Amino acid sequence: MQRSKGLSAALVLSASVMGLGALAAPQAAAVTAPVAFTADDLPTWQTNGIVWALAQSGDTVFVGGTFSQVRPPDGQAGTAKSAVNFAAMDAATGAPIDCDLSFTVASGTATVRSMAVSEDGKTLYVGGYFGAVNGVAASSLAAIDVATCKPKTDFKASFPATVRALAVSGNTVYAGGDFTSVGGQSHKRFAAVNGTTGAVLPWQADADQPGRAIAVTPDHKHVLLGGDFFTVNGADSHALGVVDATTGANVKTYPGNFVPQNSVVKSIATDGTGFYTGNEGTGGGVFDGRIAVDLDTYAQRWRDTCLGATQSVLPYDGVLYSASHAHDCSSVDEFPDGRRHHLLAQPVDDVHKLGWMPDTNDGLGEGIGPRAMSISGSGSTKYLWVGGEFTTVNGGAAQGLTRFATGPDTGAPGAPQASAASVKPGAVQVRWRTGLDLDDSRLTYKVYRNGSATPIHTMTGDSLEWSRPQLSFTDTTAKAGETYTYRVTATDAAGNTSAQSNAVSVTVPESAQAYPNAVLDDGASMYWRYDETSGPFVGDLSSGDLHGLGRNAPSTGSAAGVLNDSKALSLNGTNQQVNSDRRTTIKGAYTLETWFKTTTTQGGKLLGFGDQTGTRGSGNYDKHLYMTDSGKVVFGAHPGMPKTVASSAGLNDGKWHHAVGTQDGSGMKLYVDGKLQESNDVTGNQAYSGYWHVGGDNISGWPEAPSSQFFNGQIDETAVYDKALTPEQVNSHYQLATNPAPADTIVKVTASEDAYANAGAPSTNYGSSSSLAVRGTSAYESYLRFTLPKAPAGTVLKSARLAVKTSTQSGAGSADDQRIQPVTGDWTEAGVTYKNKPALGNTTLGTLSGATEGSTVYSALLDTSAMKAALGGEYSMAMTSEGTDPLWLWSSEASAGAQTPQLVLTFGAAD
Repeated sequence: MQRSKGLSAALVLSASVMGLGALAAPQAAAVTAPVAFTADDLPTWQTNGIVWALAQSGDTVFVGGTFSQVRPPDGQAGTAKSAVNFAAMDAATGAPIDCDLSFTVASGTATVRSMAVSEDGKTLYVGGYFGAVNGVAASSLAAIDVATCKPKTDFKASFPATVRALAVSGNTVYAGGDFTSVGGQSHKRFAAVNGTTGAVLPWQADADQPGRAIAVTPDHKHVLLGGDFFTVNGADSHALGVVDATTGANVKTYPGNFVPQNSVVKSIATDGTGFYTGNEGTGGGVFDGRIAVDLDTYAQRWRDTCLGATQSVLPYDGVLYSASHAHDCSSVDEFPDGRRHHLLAQPVDDVHKLGWMPDTNDGLGEGIGPRAMSISGSGSTKYLWVGGEFTTVNGGAAQGLTRFATGPDTGAPGAPQASAASVKPGAVQVRWRTGLDLDDSRLTYKVYRNGSATPIHTMTGDSLEWSRPQLSFTDTTAKAGETYTYRVTATDAAGNTSAQSNAVSVTVPESAQAYPNAVLDDGASMYWRYDETSGPFVGDLSSGDLHGLGRNAPSTGSAAGVLNDSKALSLNGTNQQVNSDRRTTIKGAYTLETWFKTTTTQGGKLLGFGDQTGTRGSGNYDKHLYMTDSGKVVFGAHPGMPKTVASSAGLNDGKWHHAVGTQDGSGMKLYVDGKLQESNDVTGNQAYSGYWHVGGDNISGWPEAPSSQFFNGQIDETAVYDKALTPEQVNSHYQLATNPAPADTIVKVTASEDAYANAGAPSTNYGSSSSLAVRGTSAYESYLRFTLPKAPAGTVLKSARLAVKTSTQSGAGSADDQRIQPVTGDWTEAGVTYKNKPALGNTTLGTLSGATEGSTVYSALLDTSAMKAALGGEYSMAMTSEGTDPLWLWSSEASAGAQTPQLVLTFGAAD
């Protein structure tokens, strides 16, 4: 948010001996539409100062600014060459061409601030502050013959002060800047000259403050003016105006606060339907973003109110590209106040940003970053050139200049961050924070299980640098009692694939876990359990996919949680918190629920809603649970002023406590440890979009505000609902955590005998083989015998499953189903053959499906009633198939490292 009226004298006079070899022109490749350019910066010669202006003619890019040399890209060999405030570059190679012009002045600092090319591409007009071009007198505006790269001596325009903006229409050159006269005639801040001679034209469009931007409408009837001014031709029209192209008379003024009084227009560009402004402000309440105006009415189409001064706008193929240092786009529901984003793109008909996010640093001078843009290239490949003050691009060294092409797209997405959870048999939720690709907002994700090269799930998802939502997939083929490992990759539209995510492992429970399933069944829209063993990703178990992001490395997955099978979040009370990673809004009724344990006397935020992420304290904050220094828990909402309900006693006693706040049409209620503490009839709260915070955020101004906004202790089982939980539901959650039902007993029984029979060798016994086999044609059958225990006292058999592991031989898995049947005839491991194979029962105990991978554990649920009847004795079963694809399994004779067949029996209290 900077406002510059003077010339910058900042020069970095460094020269390096590096160069750029010939580069092949990139070919077009896919990026996410409607973006045209990749975010992969190309090798480009650099300046040793600031680039203020760019223009192009065909395959040549003209570079103007305040510098004295250009040099090869960092890391490449070559020799720097003199370039006094001007250079001409080959658009496709990024290297200088044979066009040496020096813009100098007898006193002060010469600079080039604006450039424009004639409609026929033959003349380059250069404006700025200078007195000569290659020794030929030129008063701040020069005409250059593009073919010969020489100043046109017949062009004798005379501007006594800086020319900051240029536009060309036919043989008329329009200029804006700091001047109040041209060629001795009064023309304040805007003027027009003949494109051949430089003679002053009668066109009159006077402004009271400097002009910074100028453009001609596509029909050549009107001229668009931008700058610092407050009047145009004496009429109230701050920073923006539309005048007649022939006379300069006002066509459309923008009085009042259309552009706020503390803001200016730095750039104007047009396309076939509208014009667009880049704006810069100073002080509080500024306007730093972009405005789109329809050409037919000159009325506003949209207004982008991001903060961070916009220096240049450039529409191309339905997209508006902009150069700025945008740091806060929360007003348009995008990224909150934080780091600067220097290059952005958005549709010409919409304020919201697209997935094109290359970046620079702030760089030299005023620390603005990029200042100018131009699109060049006469062939199918186009190049977006960017100039400015920056010294890095996409994290690599690049001073003053960079460029991007329409292809190829070579940048791979960043790897997703993954976690996995399972709270009931037959379901694993694999979830991940979406990857980031600087020019592809839509990526394809593949989920891999147990090291397989074939994904078990593929899906697409959208992400931006400031909005990387959780995606999730439920693996319903996962078997109870088994452990699975998952990885996720991201692939962009051009086929570039990320590295694999972190490997995440989960063991599927034998029976449903009561507490988390109650939270999910009661409709949680966000549910964080903090079981991840590495950060910063905190997965959301609910269908809301609203994951969290740890700030300053809070600890997850280590401290014991409130439930026997969970871990807690540990916070240091100084700067750590977790905030949701996607902006959302809270409408209507809601519930906040969390468990906490602490002995702190400095209080802190437990759970709340705020309009900023964890990088900044929120300016709007309510719908929160916080602890006072005395340990009381407060639930607050803000319907115009803080309204709270609080616990009756301190809860900082080092024990786990359950806090729930609800608000709906009946008012606010605070529950602690399953019981209502206090309520009121307040139904309103503050309306804004924002993020959930756990462990920290602003609390200033609230009753009994603690001495620290950060909580020191453990937090667990955090949930948010878009309704008010009933008292019965709140108490049920508390009871399920503090008085859990007796845990189920899991008994694993290894086969006492197993063997298979082979129709192809009907007399052969395979009882001593380390393998079992199942196939329909030609037939293999496998037989297993188990000695079953009795049910433990007070329990019944709740479930039974057969677990087997495929062997490591090639083709061990099978695409066919395997039927599990009771064995009714006699057999022994040492004596069974295909000829004397035992009789089988006609019933089906279970079916093994999807056992397609080698060296993988698979299991099949068995008929519980049949197994219950067999408890306390021996029981035999067979595995058969009707297909032709054999399944090979490890037998009880396999080595110790291989899992042998097991019956997994779950005993628990009778329902």
